[in-house]
Amino acid sequence: MTDQRTHGHEAGEGPPVPRAALAEGPRWDAATGTLLWVDIPAGHVHRLDPAGDERETIELGQPVGVAVPHASGGLMLALRDGFARHADGRTELVARPSEPEGNRMNDGACDRAGRFFAGTKAEDDTPGAGSLYRLAQDRTCDKVLDGVTISNGVGWSPDERLMYYVDTATDRIDVFDYDPATGTLDGRRQFAALPSPDGLTVDAAGHVWVALWGGAAVVRLRPDGRTDLTVEVPAANVTSCAFGGPDLDVLYVTTAWDGGAGGELWRCRTPHTGLPANPYRGLTP
Repeated sequence: MTDQRTHGHEAGEGPPVPRAALAEGPRWDAATGTLLWVDIPAGHVHRLDPAGDERETIELGQPVGVAVPHASGGLMLALRDGFARHADGRTELVARPSEPEGNRMNDGACDRAGRFFAGTKAEDDTPGAGSLYRLAQDRTCDKVLDGVTISNGVGWSPDERLMYYVDTATDRIDVFDYDPATGTLDGRRQFAALPSPDGLTVDAAGHVWVALWGGAAVVRLRPDGRTDLTVEVPAANVTSCAFGGPDLDVLYVTTAWDGGAGGELWRCRTPHTGLPANPYRGLTP
């Protein structure tokens, strides 16, 4: 299939949220019918109710890489200092990975069983200084990958037999064989080579959608790794994407401010359907 191009927002529709320094990690919360995303350096989690364009901002007091729903209510977070739970206006750190000074947590996602995978990076992008961690349902935190420079997108095939993963500095998306019963990874290999891939999502047909930092686009990759669709975005630094809305057919795209554009959330309705975003299913005190 030849590349098909479309605009990164609906005709006549401006960005629905205030500008952020580094908007990231869009996630549809089906339980509340709202979209979550973060502004990493500001330490803000934003929540948008698209039905009325109502917005809420949670201030966390430290950088936050990603926020995901908790199955028992509230949010699970990948904060600068580690994995945390936010509920009833309080934030509790539940696992602190052993990381070098100057590292912070970045992007992540949960599998269907509710395990939370999130990675780290050095603030100065020191090569190989980061890792990828798995927070299990009992709050046990294990390092599953090291030598990472900029840990970014995490996603699974519809049958969860494959896990896709981005270390942006490698200019590629990798894929692992994944065991959904145990949450273990094996057989890392290249899935696709792309310049500066960032966050990603997987649709119901098994296509991988990935944001391109500096590329002003989101591209959709077939299960064989070939590109068959490009969504142009009116900002250079595209950070992540996710499907949302009641029918999971609205593509939400986050961007970062580059001094002239970006730092906004964009959305466009598509003929494609995403997979539900999984909540963290861990134990609560």
